[in-house]
Amino acid sequence: MADVDQGSVLPSETSPLILDGLNSTDSNGTDAVNATVAKFVATPEGTALAYGSLVFMALLPIFFGALRSVNCGKSKVAGENGCDYEYRNSSDMPETITGRDAARFPIIASCTLFGLYLFFKIFSQEYINLLLSMYFFVLGILALSHTMSPFMNRIFPANIPIKQYQLLFTQGSGETKEEIVNYEFDTKDMICLVISTVVGVWYILKKHWIANNLFGLAFALNGVELLHLNNVSTGCILLGGLFVYDVFWVFGTNVMVTVAKSFEAPIKLVFPQDLFEKGLGANQFAMLGLGDIVIPGIFIALLLRFDVSLKKNTRTYFYTSFLAYIFGLGMTIWVMHTFKHAQPALLYLVPACIGFPVVVALLKGELTEMFRYEEVSPEDAAAKEETSEAEKKDK
Repeated sequence: MADVDQGSVLPSETSPLILDGLNSTDSNGTDAVNATVAKFVATPEGTALAYGSLVFMALLPIFFGALRSVNCGKSKVAGENGCDYEYRNSSDMPETITGRDAARFPIIASCTLFGLYLFFKIFSQEYINLLLSMYFFVLGILALSHTMSPFMNRIFPANIPIKQYQLLFTQGSGETKEEIVNYEFDTKDMICLVISTVVGVWYILKKHWIANNLFGLAFALNGVELLHLNNVSTGCILLGGLFVYDVFWVFGTNVMVTVAKSFEAPIKLVFPQDLFEKGLGANQFAMLGLGDIVIPGIFIALLLRFDVSLKKNTRTYFYTSFLAYIFGLGMTIWVMHTFKHAQPALLYLVPACIGFPVVVALLKGELTEMFRYEEVSPEDAAAKEETSEAEKKDK
């Protein structure tokens, strides 16, 4: 989270800077102060509204993304165990994160972050952000369309006919014919796409903070919904690795801060601290990076699916980890305001989101069961089913 002004970071006397571009929180941005620009001083009311709104917005994709991830979780395939949900397109299928993926992710993220840092140092920031804007324009439209789809299904008038469409792109012919793109959609999806495109054009032309947040919330919700950890151990590896990643790149270098200030893309949620003074045209923002939402969010979603697997009609671990996230994010803000120093958000979110559920599992005697819980991807489940059917035929 951060106070920013069109790319310049301005320190506030009443509240510390909070800069979070990817998945960190930083309050040391004085090196970017433009001496010709008057220092912005946020009012206590404006600061409270901004931080409170960011916390609220962060909870939305975690809560609803976790609920949507349960919709016939990764351990099921369509038609199994009474599940009637079927993935219409491969892009709707959740992506499995294994222990190996989790171990490599902090290294890949570090290389990507440092690569962006070098790009911004070597090449013109204007052209890089132009390319990134077009890239995230397309991704944002698709993400927002996918997010809106369930709501459109509920409100779409029943008397309007729904037409089915298919976008098919193949390579080769005959037996060597291979599908490159096979996307099915209908009238409701087209309406979602049109609405999302309007938001995308608004974002490209104005870079308005509301359009940024719509895309950011869509990215975060899709991430929590479609990125599935295969077990709790994998979640601990991922969160632990990114804990070190976050602390190193925030405390050890200025790379995270530089990239966050230079990167103009909807990879963060923002809310103005001068909303009371300037209304919707406000431009002094507090920020929260999507990494601080999605990374803990996919772990919280895993615990919700674990709750469902227990078949006890309770959501103990989900609510515990959800409250732990609120506690960790609140602790981050409190420490920054108390000590006036940069704080990586995952420094507090990771111990809270892992520690609270583990303590509850210990008290309930379900720790072993929690760590034994494992999910199977739809592809693996289908492969196992095909193998078992083939074995039955051989017999």
